[in-house]
Amino acid sequence: MKISALEVRPDALLATWSTEGHAVYPALWLRDNCPSAFHPQTEERVLDLLSLDDEPVLVLAEQTGDTVILHYRDGHVSHMPVHVLAAHRPGRRAADPAAIAPRLWRADLTPTGLPRHAANRILENDCELRAWMQDTAAVGLSIVDGLDNRVDAGVEIACKIGFLRETNFGMTFEVVSKPDPNNLAYTAVTLPLHTDLPNQEVPPGFQFLHCLANEAEGGGSLFADGYALAEDLRAKDPEAFRLLSEVAIPFRFHDRDADIRTHAPVITLDRAGKVSEIRWNAHIAATFDMPADIMPAYYRAYRAFMAMTRDPAYQLTFKLKAGEMIVFDNRRVLHGREAFDPSTGFRHLHGCYVDRGEFNSRLRLLARRTH
Repeated sequence: MKISALEVRPDALLATWSTEGHAVYPALWLRDNCPSAFHPQTEERVLDLLSLDDEPVLVLAEQTGDTVILHYRDGHVSHMPVHVLAAHRPGRRAADPAAIAPRLWRADLTPTGLPRHAANRILENDCELRAWMQDTAAVGLSIVDGLDNRVDAGVEIACKIGFLRETNFGMTFEVVSKPDPNNLAYTAVTLPLHTDLPNQEVPPGFQFLHCLANEAEGGGSLFADGYALAEDLRAKDPEAFRLLSEVAIPFRFHDRDADIRTHAPVITLDRAGKVSEIRWNAHIAATFDMPADIMPAYYRAYRAFMAMTRDPAYQLTFKLKAGEMIVFDNRRVLHGREAFDPSTGFRHLHGCYVDRGEFNSRLRLLARRTH
C-alpha cells in the first residue's frame, strides 16, 4: 500500500491510502508507537507512556520514500515506516497468519474428505508442516499417516509445533483398557462425544492421538464439529444458546492425586460474538449450582445440546488404523469412541496435547519462512 496524501492536524495525522481510503492516527498513538519506543533487539516497548504529554501536538509530516517523518511541537521527531502505518490502521486488526477461518462441517465431512498428510513430509519440510497445520486449523481435525510403530512417533510430530501441555495425566498418556482406571478413557465402554478436561482453567488445545494398535472388535472413533453444533443451536433455539453461553457450570475431575475444578459456560464467545470454545463433558460436569429459578430452563438448553451431539447428522465416524494419528482442536471438536471388546484384540493409542498458543505461534513463524 502507498500513501497518496498526508494531512496534519494538531491531535492527529490523516493519511490517504492509494487503495483503501483514509485512516486517522491520533498523535498520542503515533508517539506511543514511534520506533524509538521499542528496544532495537527484543522489540519490546521501552517507552514510559506517562513521560509523554497528555496531548502531543503534531506540527509537520512528510514522506520520504518508505518513511513518514513526524515532527512534534516539543521537538521530538519520529521516523515511521509506511508499512507500520499500513499494518496498524486504527480500528482494524493487524493481519495474523494464525487467524484461519473455521470451515464448519456436519455429517457432510466423510473419512475420505478428512485432510490427510504424511508424517515424513511434515517432519522434513516447513511448507508441508504449514499446509497440514492450516488444514487442521480450518477443519478442526486431520489425519497424519505413515507414522513409525513407536510410542514417541506421534510426539515427534507434536513437538514440531511447540511445547507439550502437561496435565494431571502426565506429559503424554496411554489410551488403553486397564484395571483400576481413573478415567473412562481407560476402560472399554462407550465414550459419548465430549471435549477433554473442561475442568481445567484453560482446557488443552490440540490433541494428538497416535494409533499403535486397533485390533479389537469395536473401538471406532466418533467426532463432531462443536462450532457447527453451537451455531445450529443459535439459529434454531436462541434462548438455549444464550443460556449455554452465559451461565457458567461447574466441572470437576478428582482422583487420589488431583481435585481440579472450574466454572465456565459450555459455549464461549469471543468479543465479536463468535463461538471460540466448547466445553462439553457430561461425565465430569459437577452438580449444577445456578439459581433454582433458571435451572429448569438451563436443563432444557443443556439437554437440547446433548441431543444434538447424539444426532448422526453431525457425526463423523471411522476406525483409526495402526500408523495413523488423529489431530484435533480439543476446544472445538468433540470426540468419542464406540465400546470395544478387549478380549478380541489389543487397542492402544498414545496421546499428548499442544496448546492453541503454541500452535498459533508456529503458524506465524512458518508464515515468515515459507513466503
